[in-house]
Amino acid sequence: MESDSTVIYRHFNAPSRAFTQFSHEIIRHPRLSSDAVRLLTWQLSLPQGARESLSRTAERARIGACSFGRAKRQLKEEGFVHERRVQVGGGRWVTQQLVSSTPLSAEQAAKLLAREPVAAQQDAPGPRKPAVGAPAVDAPVTPTPDRHPKKDSEEDTSHLPAEADPSPRLEDARALIGALPLLSPALRHIPPGMREELARLATRWLDAGHAVTDVGEHVLRGLPGAGTSVQRPGGLVRYLLRDVPPRVTPRPASGISSRLAGTRECAGEHVQTTLFRPVGDETHCTRCA
Repeated sequence: MESDSTVIYRHFNAPSRAFTQFSHEIIRHPRLSSDAVRLLTWQLSLPQGARESLSRTAERARIGACSFGRAKRQLKEEGFVHERRVQVGGGRWVTQQLVSSTPLSAEQAAKLLAREPVAAQQDAPGPRKPAVGAPAVDAPVTPTPDRHPKKDSEEDTSHLPAEADPSPRLEDARALIGALPLLSPALRHIPPGMREELARLATRWLDAGHAVTDVGEHVLRGLPGAGTSVQRPGGLVRYLLRDVPPRVTPRPASGISSRLAGTRECAGEHVQTTLFRPVGDETHCTRCA
C-alpha cells in the first residue's frame, strides 16, 4: 500500500489522430468493473456504423467468457447497453443491441432501436444459409441472427433417426413436452406431429443427467420477451433442445465449515462464488432461477 508521502507525476501527450473522448463518469464509474469499462470504451471508439458485436469486442480485448458475462450485465444494469429480440419475416429472429456513451432508460433505448431498419438488414443475401442450431450472435444496434431458428418448411417432419433401443427416460420426456403449453402461452401450438421428435431430444438431456425442471427452465429462458408471439413454437423448441450441454457437477462444500454442509455453488453468473442450499437437484440459486 502506498504511503501518505507518495507523490505521483503524470505525463500525457494528447494524440493528434485516432482518439476518442470519454466522460470521466465512464472511466471512474464506481459500479463498472475494469472489463466493463474496457468493453464500453472499445465499442464507443469504433467508427460510426461499425457492426462489431460485444462478444467479438470481448474476444479482441482478451476478456474471458465469465468476465464478459459479468461486464455485459453491469453495462445493462447501468443503462449503457440495451438489447431486444425482434421477429422479422419468415419467422426469423434478430437481436438489436444499443451501446450508449450515456445511461439510457428502457423507454429511451426502445425509441432509438425502433428506428433501425430490421427487415432491410435481414433481406441482405448471405454467403450461405446457416443451419438451425448456429451459435447466437449479438451485435451493436444493427441486428444479426439471434439464437432462435429460421423458418423451417418441414416443421412437422422428424429429423431424428429411429432409435433401436428407446431410453427408459422417454416417458418422462414425453410428459415434459406435453406440459410445455402449460409453462408458457407461446408454446400452446406445438404441432402434434413434432411431439415425439421433441420428446426424443428431451430424452438426451435426461440421459445426460439433467433434471426435468432443468430442461423446462432452459426452454423458458430461450423464449422471447413477454408480448412477443412465436410463429413456429415447435421449431423453436427443437432448436433449443438440439445441443445438450454437460451437466454441472456441484463442488463439495465439506471441509470448509460445518455450517455449509449440504450447500453447493450456484452455476449462474456472480461476481463472487455464491453458495445455496438446494431442495432437490437444482444447480442455480433462487435469484438466478
